[in-house]
Amino acid sequence: MSSSDEAMNQSWSNSSPPNHSGDPVVPESMATKYGDRAIQKSTTEPLEKWPNPSENAYTIHLEHPEFTALCPRSGYPDFGAIIVDYQPDRWVVELKAFKLYINSFRNEYISHEKIVNQVCDRLWQELSPSGLRVIGDFTRRGGVKTIVTVNKGDCSLFLPYTHNLL
Repeated sequence: MSSSDEAMNQSWSNSSPPNHSGDPVVPESMATKYGDRAIQKSTTEPLEKWPNPSENAYTIHLEHPEFTALCPRSGYPDFGAIIVDYQPDRWVVELKAFKLYINSFRNEYISHEKIVNQVCDRLWQELSPSGLRVIGDFTRRGGVKTIVTVNKGDCSLFLPYTHNLL
């Protein structure tokens, strides 16, 4: 074994093995991923928002089809879609901020009803839209399909919701 091989073996025994670039790899258990940091930040700081670019009455429709959380009773994962329709007044939510906030529920033990009401209350408070509808369309569990809808303000511009059949 050459001295460089011995040095490499010695460095591996004292730290993590190198990655393809030769830099030591930090074990996942010790590293906080940038996505996890961004998700955590979305729970404690106001959502990023932009000024509404128009005075017209219009609807913004958002769908997050990969929602996950944990059942507070069984601990099993819940899956579904979170759908938001809102008529902006002064503000519109930045899409990445919305995505990160919805992703923040993935390890939380929370009921379907609480999720939808919590999302609605936060968007209502931070965006102050003229109208807001939040729908949680959850996949079947034990043969039971759950759809939870919360409305606030003037929802007359919103199209009827067609639910996911899964």
